[in-house]
Amino acid sequence: MPLHLLESRFPERFPATHLAERHPNGLLALGGDLRPARLLAAYRHGIFPWFSEGEPPLWWAPDPRCVLLPAEIHRSRRWLRWLRGCDWEISADRDFAAVIEGCAAPREPGGGTWIIPAMVDAYSELHRLGYAHSLEVRAEQRLIGGLYGVSIGGAFFAESMYSLRSEASKVALVALALQ
Repeated sequence: MPLHLLESRFPERFPATHLAERHPNGLLALGGDLRPARLLAAYRHGIFPWFSEGEPPLWWAPDPRCVLLPAEIHRSRRWLRWLRGCDWEISADRDFAAVIEGCAAPREPGGGTWIIPAMVDAYSELHRLGYAHSLEVRAEQRLIGGLYGVSIGGAFFAESMYSLRSEASKVALVALALQ
């Protein structure tokens, strides 16, 4: 199936998601830009950008998608006991820039990241417009993990999370589910 090329002059237009490639799973379109109008239109249709430095924007709509329903996130008794004894602080939208930088950092020396500077700029603009949000986890006032994503209507599209200490990103995810 031919890949759809997005036109710059129509940022809200995407092909129907059922036209996405099966291999690789969900590749739908290429091109366009990361302007807020395009990103928001994409998320409203279950589409997201994912590409590397030096590539044109690639747009994805995989089937099936991972959907986490807050009421169905399992938290073991042991983990909840651990959490009750934990003195970590959880905040929202207090340091979006630091969270996205933490998510963009390569996981291993010399490793790459899909959160390239253009993505950081685009999601920072969505944050400025009130669509992108972060959850931060701190220990002793030091950021140790978090997550960020896009909120539209009643849905939150988690983009990435990171942790500098074990369990920090899981704490952010559970805090998100409880909101």
